[in-house]
Amino acid sequence: MNAEPSADRPLAGIRVIELARVLAGPWAGQMLADLGADVIKVEHPDGGDETRGWGPPFITGADGNPLSAAYFHAANRGKRSVAVDFKTPEGQATVRRLAATADVVIENFKVGGLAKHGLDHASLSALNRRLVTCSITGFGQTGPYRDRPGYDFIIQGMAGFMSVTGEPDRQPMKAGVAIADIFSGVYAVAAIEAALIGALKTGRGRHIDIALMDVMLAAMANQNMNFLATGTPPNRLGNAHPNIAPYQVIETADGFVIIAVGNDGQFARLCGMLGLDDLPAVPRFATNRTRVENRAALTGLLAGKTRRWRRDDLVAACEKANVPTGPINTIADAFADPQIIARGMRVDLPDAAGNPIASVRMPVMMDGLPLCADRPSPRLGEHTDEVLAELEAIETA
Repeated sequence: MNAEPSADRPLAGIRVIELARVLAGPWAGQMLADLGADVIKVEHPDGGDETRGWGPPFITGADGNPLSAAYFHAANRGKRSVAVDFKTPEGQATVRRLAATADVVIENFKVGGLAKHGLDHASLSALNRRLVTCSITGFGQTGPYRDRPGYDFIIQGMAGFMSVTGEPDRQPMKAGVAIADIFSGVYAVAAIEAALIGALKTGRGRHIDIALMDVMLAAMANQNMNFLATGTPPNRLGNAHPNIAPYQVIETADGFVIIAVGNDGQFARLCGMLGLDDLPAVPRFATNRTRVENRAALTGLLAGKTRRWRRDDLVAACEKANVPTGPINTIADAFADPQIIARGMRVDLPDAAGNPIASVRMPVMMDGLPLCADRPSPRLGEHTDEVLAELEAIETA
């Protein structure tokens, strides 16, 4: 599947300086690169972004030598890497020169961490009035926790997410990926794009303050409203939905499937398919409200039937009956799924040495074409000379 040409992507011509590492900031930078921005990742010459070493597994080149940890490649596609120690006066001067030519700066240092180097929003916007800066921290620029370091796992716990995740009689569980970081990166991109539009209209940039804690709480969506409406904190329900039934994982003879019934019509079709034709007329199962109130009894009746089915047969029968359902895939199953293949979600991007680096494209298409950067994550300092030469050309023009 051909990608949108670089020059035609919506953020072509926008320059982003990324003073960020690990996940939330780099995730935002990668999205902007996929959208066409020139993202320059500024890394310390001694090791760079620490996720370069967060392996195994490592991405291996054609010569058999490891390039960087797979983790690093998850969040740094399409960028250029410049090795700069901005704790030194020379490095600080280089970052200021970069910021003077940029539209956006993304950073995820502790509150006040860049101010002591003269690289905070106030200092950089004095050089470039239209500059948009985005600070991503654990707890934001204000509040009693502002100076605390922010870790995704801890944020998932503090924001209430883990209190509703997991089985009722087991430990609270985190998500299988760093969702507070990833959501923060996505929210950051939305805010950056809005601020860029504002800068185009007014000539004045803005400072964006993204806190993982804020983001994780906001992402609790209907669970927040369940609490605000009742004053009672929601509990862990395992794979059941707090507001809909049956909307859950259910057992079959050889595995598990997800049944996602969202209305009475779907419930009636499910019951008919399973030979429970009379169930929709039973008062305690007749409406979604009564099904939620009698969830345990309903699950027992349904599972008594689904355990007689093989997983794939049940999925096929539900699809035929127009009952929302799906299997629980491994990641390997997901990449082998014909829908994922048809959508071209996996991309293999050649690096400067011709090594094909596997990646997962940005899940957005425009005008029928996928948006994805045309090169993989950079090697540390790979573009330092190139970028510095560009700066000299701009400054002497």
